[in-house]
Amino acid sequence: MTDWPNHAEAWRAWRDAIGGERMHHGWLLAGKAGLGKRDFAMAAARELVAEPGVPQPAGDHPDIIVLTYGPKDDKGEKAQAEGKPFELARSIRVRQIRAMQRRLVTRPTLGSRRAIIIDPADDMEKAAANALLKSLEEPPSGTVFLLVTHRPARLLPTIRSRCRTLRFPILTESQIAAMLAEAALTHDADAIAAAEGSFSAAQRFAVQNLAPIANAISALLAGEDHGMTGRGELARLIGPRADRERVQAVLDLAQSLTARAARAAVEPETRLRLVETHAALVRLAAEAPTANFDPAMLPFEIGSLLVTAAPASARGHG
Repeated sequence: MTDWPNHAEAWRAWRDAIGGERMHHGWLLAGKAGLGKRDFAMAAARELVAEPGVPQPAGDHPDIIVLTYGPKDDKGEKAQAEGKPFELARSIRVRQIRAMQRRLVTRPTLGSRRAIIIDPADDMEKAAANALLKSLEEPPSGTVFLLVTHRPARLLPTIRSRCRTLRFPILTESQIAAMLAEAALTHDADAIAAAEGSFSAAQRFAVQNLAPIANAISALLAGEDHGMTGRGELARLIGPRADRERVQAVLDLAQSLTARAARAAVEPETRLRLVETHAALVRLAAEAPTANFDPAMLPFEIGSLLVTAAPASARGHG
């Protein structure tokens, strides 16, 4: 498990609570993606359910229930049961919450406590969130809920009000650089800056070797696309048949660099163009996994969106 330098305060609050007279039954682990919240949840759950003199399994724990994205459909469930690859759903379903609740009517297996981890809780479908609320309103004795959330505002206010929040700060660029070095990953200062405090983003950029792509994106934002050469270079770097993971990493990088440029922009018109381009990139990222895009043309679509944010005097060269 990764050693997260930004978890010290969260551990202090958690261990103070465990050592107190009354442990809160609901916790929100809040912060942007890539800050180690799931790692914290798993480690904290193990501390919660462990009891002196009771051997604890090294692998899956019977008193720690983890809910995350399941199979998309019945075909996926069959593939999962057969140990084959399957497509994930894009939300946590109500049937997963119901199945968890059925387990709560029994006592924990090894001790007196049980932990429920939901990751990410902000991607529960509406019916799932409403079902979970009933458990939070009347929690079974010894059960503690750990809700990993990247966007707490998406949760029902009634869920937020029944939980104590642990906030996870972003990582500094030096911390990310040290973590990448420990993972034996080469890194680039611009790519680390584009990760904006998220280790998982920086790790993805490093694995995908996106430093040259970061330079190409920055050039397009600056209007360097003479005769579409900039878009052509971006497409070449991405690759004509890039897989979904690489395309998503490029889109994340493009969004980050565009947002950073918008924050630094002085002219209102420039800032507006960058904000609009960022919104378009977010929409494209949401559509790309399911839409029938031509893989060879998608890099040019990304490049064309970036060009729209360039200064008006530069866009004419395209």
